[in-house]
Amino acid sequence: MDTRLLDILVCPLCKGPLKYDKDAQELICAPDRLAYPIRDGIPIMWAEEARDLNAAPGAAADTSAGTSAGSSAGPAA
Repeated sequence: MDTRLLDILVCPLCKGPLKYDKDAQELICAPDRLAYPIRDGIPIMWAEEARDLNAAPGAAADTSAGTSAGSSAGPAA
């Protein structure tokens, strides 16, 4: 990613600085806890496309697993 572009880009929500995560190909906004993806070298600066860094990947699976287990237990009982 071009360092001149990184100097210009800011978070579209808070207008704060972004940190480039080369391995994940994301631009990170620490205050908003959002990661904006970089696809084919192009930063996608839409909040709707950003990954929420507060959301744990396992948390969503645990919630849905608990719901399905509760639903499965209902008809079985």
